[in-house]
Amino acid sequence: MIELSVNKFRANLKSYVDRAINSHEPLRITRREGKNFVVIGFEDWEREQETLYVLQNSSLIKQITESIKTYNTGGGYRPTQKEMDEINSI
Repeated sequence: MIELSVNKFRANLKSYVDRAINSHEPLRITRREGKNFVVIGFEDWEREQETLYVLQNSSLIKQITESIKTYNTGGGYRPTQKEMDEINSI
């Protein structure tokens, strides 16, 4: 995470915002007095919100855990060659 003062951020606002968006790296803005804050791109914020939603949804976590177990043991549904051909022709 990049850390810089609010004065430096303010002086180069556009370039730092572009950097946060393009590099997907958050900026931590520090202030002498008062609370610090973080600048992140909207896409990154949305991704974080989705992650929080999944982590807070116990039934979804259970489904994911069961799917991983099934995958690791080689179980689960396996499509026929005909079904695979149909999927691949899309």
